[in-house]
Amino acid sequence: VYWPADAALKQPAITKRDLLRYFAQVSPFMLTHLADRPLTMIRMPEGIAGERFYQKHWDPELPPFARKITIFSEHKDERHDYLVCDNLATLLWLAQSGTLEFHVWHSRAKPGPDAATQSTDYSSSLAALESSILNYPDYVVFDIDPYIYSGKEAPGDEPELNTVAFEKGKEVAFALRELLASMSLEAVVKTSGKTGLHVFVPVERTLDFDAARKVSEMVGRHLVRLHPKDVTVEWSVPKRTGKIFMDYNMNVRGKTLNVAYSPRGAPGAPVSMPLTWEELAGAHPLDFRITNAAERLAQTGDRWRDALTRKQSLERALERAKA
Repeated sequence: VYWPADAALKQPAITKRDLLRYFAQVSPFMLTHLADRPLTMIRMPEGIAGERFYQKHWDPELPPFARKITIFSEHKDERHDYLVCDNLATLLWLAQSGTLEFHVWHSRAKPGPDAATQSTDYSSSLAALESSILNYPDYVVFDIDPYIYSGKEAPGDEPELNTVAFEKGKEVAFALRELLASMSLEAVVKTSGKTGLHVFVPVERTLDFDAARKVSEMVGRHLVRLHPKDVTVEWSVPKRTGKIFMDYNMNVRGKTLNVAYSPRGAPGAPVSMPLTWEELAGAHPLDFRITNAAERLAQTGDRWRDALTRKQSLERALERAKA
């Protein structure tokens, strides 16, 4: 059993077989967002009540259907192999091996018209990695993380999911959308699957991660000035408490967020669900679970299906912001 039955959340027991079935059902949508991106796995071989651990690198021999890429590590001054999950067989193999959450980089190892000049050498040296396509993100990311407590948490625990916090997070997401629109930038949104929201701005791959981080920080700090009682970019937990934390440091090469449609190791078996902005207004994270997400996708399709083709120029947006 991966998720024990939870009567309070109206959730039946969910087994590994149920999880594998879910991945098979949503794979046409999920693989679009996994493809060509270095993968970090969060493995929970005994389910959410057991041990969990992160795994970035893969040293054992791979099955013939799986693919890995070699990336230079600036922290260890050596090369490491990363898995790339771009087919159903790999997705199911990883799930069978205990991977419950799939987290990916914000950059891709695949060239395209928006990244025609970047190198595909990301393994020979740090300089090569910094000039490679993996140093140019597809998205500027805004991680909206409510630090509003329910009052039921144990001392030192992170805030648990609660309606007051999530509703405030939605207010901040809509304010962020409005601010981005003033820069002529369109954003897409998804539930994180836990307590927060992820707002992504699809961009042409012409500016590197350092530039994306600076833009995210600039926008985040401006949002703090507009809504000082509700939003913070402070790292100190006491200074965050009671506010929505905007983490601009997610815009760093190698940092990951859970991919769209990934399950989360949390009560209720929630998944990270892309939404329209209209849907967000009435949404709650536990509306989207392993038990109903495939049915929703059969009706709505992938709300983010155009995210990689609807690229925007961050450079032009910055020029307009300065003007």
